Amino acid sequence: MNGQRPVDLPAIANHAMQQYGFEPRFPPPVLAETAAVPPDALPTGRRGVRDCTKLLWSSIDNWDSKDLDQIEYCEQGPGGEIRCRVAIADVDLFVEKGSATDRYAVHNGFSVYTGVVTYPMLPDRLSKGASSLLPGGDRMAVVIEYAVLPDGSVQPGELYSARVRNHAKLVYEQVGDWFEGTGEIPPTVRETPGLEAQLRLQLEAMKRLRKRRHEQGALELDTVEAEPLIENGVVRDLVVQRQNLARCLIEEFMVAANGTMVAYLERAGLPMLQRVVRVPKYWDRIVETAAQYGEKLPEDPDAKALAAFLLRRRAADPDRFPDLSLTVIKLLGPGEYMALAPGAESEGHFSLAVTDYTHATAPNRRYPDLVNQRLVASVLEGKPTPYDLDELVALAAWLSDREKGTKKVERFVHKAAAAVLLQDRIGQTFEGLVTGASEKGTWVRIIAPPVEGRVMRGEEGLAVGDRIRVRLLGTDAYRGFIDFENLGRTGRV
Repeated sequence: MNGQRPVDLPAIANHAMQQYGFEPRFPPPVLAETAAVPPDALPTGRRGVRDCTKLLWSSIDNWDSKDLDQIEYCEQGPGGEIRCRVAIADVDLFVEKGSATDRYAVHNGFSVYTGVVTYPMLPDRLSKGASSLLPGGDRMAVVIEYAVLPDGSVQPGELYSARVRNHAKLVYEQVGDWFEGTGEIPPTVRETPGLEAQLRLQLEAMKRLRKRRHEQGALELDTVEAEPLIENGVVRDLVVQRQNLARCLIEEFMVAANGTMVAYLERAGLPMLQRVVRVPKYWDRIVETAAQYGEKLPEDPDAKALAAFLLRRRAADPDRFPDLSLTVIKLLGPGEYMALAPGAESEGHFSLAVTDYTHATAPNRRYPDLVNQRLVASVLEGKPTPYDLDELVALAAWLSDREKGTKKVERFVHKAAAAVLLQDRIGQTFEGLVTGASEKGTWVRIIAPPVEGRVMRGEEGLAVGDRIRVRLLGTDAYRGFIDFENLGRTGRV
């Protein structure tokens, strides 16, 4: 490493967690509680539990994921509808409200994935064991049913407790390549009777759902967010996660399942935590951004018009589209959690083009999902609601803040890993694209590896969209700094 001292990335990750108010380690009372849970436990006590273990459930996730929250199954219904079932891990069975494990989970709010160290919301004995929907045994779940009609609209169905069994753990990249015709059928799919037909039916349901949401104005956004690839403690590369049909399938199924959850809680007359992206506060600046490309958007927020503009820009300028996407995302404003009183009107989710939306499909990884699962369980069990509206209001504010914190931690550690990757390449030159230029500084994203840094020399006169050649001046992993010198323009996008 050219005489440079080794960089302790795990220490940087731990420091970032503490800096933003997270607890990076499980305290002894949490470990003591979870140690008493057998890893293959199948708890009883739910009322009306259905045996759904013989259905051909499967999951699609990252290759190394073990904290599996959901599995899927479809079957053909009358009139061309596709009946979908999404089984969600019943985490509420293992984490009692107010317990030490629950208090830790609500404090952090989310699992934090830095690419260097993963900080799970729940101990592995639960999230990767007893409450995970991994193959190899029966598990308890809350099943969400809905029907996808031929026009892509969703007809919400029922929710119920069930025993389920994951028959195949599949990987996004393998299934995506197969769906898109660039790869072979995954061995697990080929070797599991009926699974190929099952996944093709799921794919058809996804296409209907996606087409419908696009017609309603769902936004197609794409950012370059590179995660470190680490082998034996060494940063080998930065990898950009590619969207593919398998990821789209899970996204569409979860959007529909979350909407069905909202409908269920509304019918039950319960308050809930909703996930909202408000009508854009800075719509006028989105209009100005579109005008820079010679496009005219309506004066009032219009998701369909914005979606059409983004599709045209992606086709016309794919290289710069991630930077336009990032600009639009910032102007749309962050997603947040809100408490919704029974009968109140929802704020909706502008980016997804849905009115009623929540987070309910990842209770091993997100605390809001566990809250909503407890609300559902109270209905299924005929028990008093575990949260009143005031408590949900406080939780919504806290968890919205915690989510912002997780993004800050992940972003900082990714920058630190990028600085480590480049520390032996000081003095080398790279092709880049100017992604920001203001009084606060000028920023460039180099093409390979996909890293963003600050232009410290020669930044005068640069504008967003300029293609430039830069020289790497220095890196500082502990501060997340990557500094470049501008060597001159090579063109405009």
